[in-house]
Amino acid sequence: MSLETLWLALLGLLLAGYFVLGGYDYGVQMLSPFLGGPDAAPAPAEAPGTGERNAALDAIAPFFLGNEVWLVAFAGAMFGAFPHLEGSLLSGLYPLIVAILVGLVLGNAAVQLRGRSRSPRALRRWNALVVLGGALPAVGWGIVVGLLLHGVPRRADGSFHIGFGEVFAPFSLTCGAATALLFAGHGAAFIALRSEPELAATARRVGATLIAAAGAASALALVLSLFGAGASMTRTATSAVLFLLVAAALAAGWWYLTRGRDALAFTATCAATALPVLLIGAGQYPYLLTAASGAGITVDDAVADGATLKLLIGFGVVVFPLILAYQAWSWWAFRGRTGLRHPSYF
Repeated sequence: MSLETLWLALLGLLLAGYFVLGGYDYGVQMLSPFLGGPDAAPAPAEAPGTGERNAALDAIAPFFLGNEVWLVAFAGAMFGAFPHLEGSLLSGLYPLIVAILVGLVLGNAAVQLRGRSRSPRALRRWNALVVLGGALPAVGWGIVVGLLLHGVPRRADGSFHIGFGEVFAPFSLTCGAATALLFAGHGAAFIALRSEPELAATARRVGATLIAAAGAASALALVLSLFGAGASMTRTATSAVLFLLVAAALAAGWWYLTRGRDALAFTATCAATALPVLLIGAGQYPYLLTAASGAGITVDDAVADGATLKLLIGFGVVVFPLILAYQAWSWWAFRGRTGLRHPSYF
């Protein structure tokens, strides 16, 4: 395997890991006012008049913020190994990237500060920001996926430009809605896996509905693609197989949620959130960024020189295993359902 292929695979793995782990964070945030409710267990040394605990947010508390390490690692790998992709991609997607970052900041701050609210009105405001902080990244990343699958306009100087028409095109908006619904269903599956039985039962019902809606939105995206208004793939056979795998993962997630098989349901939704990254990479190979008129930036165009890739090997050999080790430790340390093995946090 060449260094270019190795780094492309690592880049995809980091982004897929972020979608899986950050995806349930955003999903839980979007669902928290509707599924969370006040936690039965009071916080240690909780001051009178402070905001209510939220059982849904408590499910993600031990992993909150830590999951976004995957996004930081992805950005570092892209900056180092594919500098020409970074320059073209971020300049074209600047408004969407800003919206995603605003959502991350708002959501992180609101989740941390909502517990200090001293009035129901203030608590409602923080809850609204928690939802917005989950919805903005979910919809934003979905639109980014839609743009990358469809292809974006390329100027005469070779730069990529994304305007109002591309962001609000039917296919982009459909992908944004599908991703938001998928992340919300993924979050519901996580709540079902982590919460006490009564909340878990409610999360299963809500999650099954959301997964079915995500499947319907994905089917609409496929219809748009078949009529030439959607994805433009260079490897149609590979793309068809990957889309079938996404559909199978969604169907499995719905099936297991309706049957109360929480671990299997969460595994299925993990697969469904990761596969779109593979669809972009494998379905459009050797292109990393395609133009709406055809062609685009290939792996060879975007990758750094061989000496730089060899120098960066230390990043992959050291940093990536550390991320995996941290993630495995945190899951082991906080295994079990919230309130049974560890206390509330938010």
